[in-house]
Amino acid sequence: MTFPKTSLALTTGLLAFALSAGAAQADYPEKPIQLIVPWSAGGGTDAVARQLASGLEKELGQQVNVVNRTGGAGVVGHTAMTMAKPDGYTLGLPTAEITTYRHIGTSPISYEDLTPVALVNLDAAAFNVSADSGWDNLDAALADIKANPDQYTVSGSAPGAAYHLAFAGFLNQQGIDPNSVALVPSEGAAPGLQELAAGGVDFVFSSLPESESMRQAGRVDTLAVFADERLDAFPDIPTAEEQTGEPWAAGTWRGLAGPEGLPEDVVTTLAEATQKVYESEEFQTFMTQRGFGIEWRGPEEFRQFMAEADKNNKEIIDKLGLAQ
Repeated sequence: MTFPKTSLALTTGLLAFALSAGAAQADYPEKPIQLIVPWSAGGGTDAVARQLASGLEKELGQQVNVVNRTGGAGVVGHTAMTMAKPDGYTLGLPTAEITTYRHIGTSPISYEDLTPVALVNLDAAAFNVSADSGWDNLDAALADIKANPDQYTVSGSAPGAAYHLAFAGFLNQQGIDPNSVALVPSEGAAPGLQELAAGGVDFVFSSLPESESMRQAGRVDTLAVFADERLDAFPDIPTAEEQTGEPWAAGTWRGLAGPEGLPEDVVTTLAEATQKVYESEEFQTFMTQRGFGIEWRGPEEFRQFMAEADKNNKEIIDKLGLAQ
């Protein structure tokens, strides 16, 4: 088949453009990447993000800059992830709260506004008290909560956040009205634990790594972890089931994602790089030594995981009357 000269020139030009565009995409990333963290510096999410960013820099050959965008119980940072240009240069580390906002009524955003790349972490929540609280075990704390409704306060996140749901669900399991312990909202575990040590609140829910420095300093005691079994990195912290006789496993998770519409080849590049980081001795050692739960799920599995979490959280939120 022959083409008129004008058509041949146009076809040749389009082919050249397509090839150059493909080459440019194949070169992704060509500039630094921003990684949005929706929680405060010093907390568990921030720690995981910075370790992941360090590994991605080596795998991708570009700077990965962690930016803490706090506020609105994580809504500010999560919203920034969803509104970013879908070119792979603004990513985020979404947490379990992305599967709660629309059910609580704090924001219309959800996991469906993100392009999942990989899940890298699952963390059990822990039940923390001040070192001078006088509670030596979980049963003693629960007995006082039952005997003195509306006299105690808890902190560690915003209303309806993952750890709050874990704590509220646990109280509900123990026959305690979860609303009888007033929530003092905070932008993550770090400020909540500071408030706990200062005597401003009675309980804080967090991951074990987040409260470790306070435990070592003798300012915080952790009475239980909401996990199926004791964590290897914290063998001295008993599970809630050991003390109550009833199993209770709940907490949060963290993963890598971009805004909705992230190109498939960018997702593939990021997922492959993230898996290499996840499997590296450096990342595994960091996570294990600090007690972070490690869990890998690729893009499609991560999407399914978030969908299931979204469904389950809606049921808990409705049951506990947390929806606004």
